[in-house]
Amino acid sequence: MSSLHSTNHFRLAHTGGRDREERFLIVILHSVLIAGVFLFASTAAAQTRDHLTDQETELVRFHQELDKRIDVFLKAIDRRFAIINGTAPAAPKKSDKEEPDWGGPPSGSRAQLLSDIAGILDEAITNIDDVSRRDEKNPLISRSLRKLTNATRGYLTQLSALRDKAKDPDEIAAVERVVDNANQILEAGGKLAPPSADEDKKKKKKP
Repeated sequence: MSSLHSTNHFRLAHTGGRDREERFLIVILHSVLIAGVFLFASTAAAQTRDHLTDQETELVRFHQELDKRIDVFLKAIDRRFAIINGTAPAAPKKSDKEEPDWGGPPSGSRAQLLSDIAGILDEAITNIDDVSRRDEKNPLISRSLRKLTNATRGYLTQLSALRDKAKDPDEIAAVERVVDNANQILEAGGKLAPPSADEDKKKKKKP
């Protein structure tokens, strides 16, 4: 009996230890799940922000010509850099009397505005790629890429100063995203042939 009692006592003790391990694992898994939910929620919240305002999106839809659309992207970026640098964004001039209004300036933290700029550059690249796939001889491709490349050089100068001052992790990550997209644009723009005579004439005519 003594032997049987001792065996049962061991089994109970062993089972109790296993129960404690299981409860401990459940607590850990529960904590991991909660952390995952918060991470998903924060990521989803970040993804719900569009990199263009509703009015800017309407302007992109309004302009079907690639170079005009690139102009919209560049003006949208300039608006955000102005806010980041602490100045009031200049009111963009309409290139067409039927063009939708630009609306109020974009709002958000520095990290959000920089993230907008990264997204806008990415969309500009995508637009040029889309036209290139459909019609690689379209003269608007080189004209648009040249505009984007020239503007991007100026953006990198501003980003260099922002990168040195940035301390917030989200802001630093956003700066790096903009720099990555900017470098892609400069790499593509570096392969462009010199502007044609027609492009030079249009530049001179531009007010």
